[in-house]
Amino acid sequence: MCGIVGYTGPQSAITPLIEGLRRLEYRGYDSAGIALGTPNVLYIEKRAGKLINLENALGDSLPEVHSGIGHTRWATHGGPTDRNAHPHVDNEGKLAVIHNGIIENYTQLRSDLEARGHRFDSDTDTESVAHLLSDLRKAHNGDLSAAMREAVKSLRGSFTLLAIHADQPDVIVGVRRNSPLVVGLGDGENFMASDVAAFIDYTKRAVELGQDEVVTISPQGIHITNLDGAPLQPKEYAITWDASAAQKGGFSHFMLKEIFEQPKAIADTLLGRLNENNQIVLDELHLSKADIQGFKKIVVLACGTAYHAGMLAKYAIEKWAKITVEVELASEFRYRDPLIDAETLVIAISQSGETMDTLMAVRHAKECGARILSVCNTNSSTIPRESDAVLYTHAGPEIAVASTKAFLTQVVAVYLIGLHLAQLRGVMSDLEVKEIFSEMAELPGKIEQILETVEPLRELTRGFAQSTSVLFLGRNVGFPVALEGALKLKELAYMHAEGFAGGELKHGPIALIEEGTPVIAILPVGHEHGLDEKMLSNVQEVKARGAKVIVIAQEGAEVTGA
Repeated sequence: MCGIVGYTGPQSAITPLIEGLRRLEYRGYDSAGIALGTPNVLYIEKRAGKLINLENALGDSLPEVHSGIGHTRWATHGGPTDRNAHPHVDNEGKLAVIHNGIIENYTQLRSDLEARGHRFDSDTDTESVAHLLSDLRKAHNGDLSAAMREAVKSLRGSFTLLAIHADQPDVIVGVRRNSPLVVGLGDGENFMASDVAAFIDYTKRAVELGQDEVVTISPQGIHITNLDGAPLQPKEYAITWDASAAQKGGFSHFMLKEIFEQPKAIADTLLGRLNENNQIVLDELHLSKADIQGFKKIVVLACGTAYHAGMLAKYAIEKWAKITVEVELASEFRYRDPLIDAETLVIAISQSGETMDTLMAVRHAKECGARILSVCNTNSSTIPRESDAVLYTHAGPEIAVASTKAFLTQVVAVYLIGLHLAQLRGVMSDLEVKEIFSEMAELPGKIEQILETVEPLRELTRGFAQSTSVLFLGRNVGFPVALEGALKLKELAYMHAEGFAGGELKHGPIALIEEGTPVIAILPVGHEHGLDEKMLSNVQEVKARGAKVIVIAQEGAEVTGA
């Protein structure tokens, strides 16, 4: 998840570039660099480590330059070193490239370029593109846009590329394939970035780019073409959130801020979704009663946290709408021969709308004839554009890498879909729907109550900090929650954690329990199928082996023996 920024305009480029990279730090990185559009030879500076290392290297004696590109990198090909940090340049130092994604055929490209006399300084896949563009630009009489179009035709993989050349330092060329890139339109200045957060301080006007579209920006404007050079009309849209949403707002980090934003995010996602006749209102789905009754099954496609939201969707939709639901990891689905067709509704869940594996799975499902309904949080992103319908969550920008409010709004969204399908299929009364919706509407207030009591949790978890492994147990809807809890602990604390269904404890996982092992058990609500008693039995099993247990239960629940 590299961060990419480009700027060209009247002001000093260093400020929007560094500010933009700082806004993209949430994407994670291990090095950072910039290329400034100085004439004759580009000014390049890059450093491994944090952005502050780059800022210190830049110092105060920079040339007055009005264009440039910047990058934060997660190492994929080649370690996190100064040498492998972006930008990468050609042998003349006149052309620089930054890149997000993977160039799958870079070894062959590199071999061909070395045979033609190009010298490589890094271990990256990106540097091959810099040398390739250098040759192609010369072949196209200095036209960097034409060179980019031809270069992309020979590249395999998923990528976003930005390039700048010292002979035209105020011109930046970009392209995207299965990786995000957005253009910001300013007054006499223009931007490119992997996320609008990078330039939200400067403009609320943005342009979405399609697959394999090449964009050229200068202070005078923007120009978009397809790979054959045919001009395309820019698709402009307004950014609906402001810069303050991308700030920490007094919290120590973004994730904590976003945890406290969950009540509002859920309330906004539910707003206007139940009319006076107790009908769920999801007009944007464009699904008629005949459509719904024609579907034989639903397939949910997602990755990571969104996959856990999809697992919760299965429990809800099967229970309420009485239709078979399969939940698939998009990264696996895209390489299978799935049994889906025009009688299959595919629900694709992605916070960003740009998750590559989910996007590829969506395209695979469309080729099989399935209808696509996406659940996303980011307007005008690729997955919604390629879907038959989209239900947007209203979580607002989620800056932290570990999802919080987006996950909960995804769950709320798929629950709304389940209730809507149940009504259209005639298997749930309007009164039943109203009762469930009313309970969902109470979530914001209940979450606020929980957030008022977080301090005791600090002390409760302090004793777990030195543990080598943590287990999460759940049953029914608690099982996906256990998986999500384990994922969060891995992402945030870099601790080994696993989530298990309580009934599977005896089939192997119990062997992992030893004296002092932390176990977090999620107690089912109510007594349906006796699952609460079964979970308490699991608690006794792990306690007998020396586990330290935290039980998460509904207020007032009986947890005797826990």
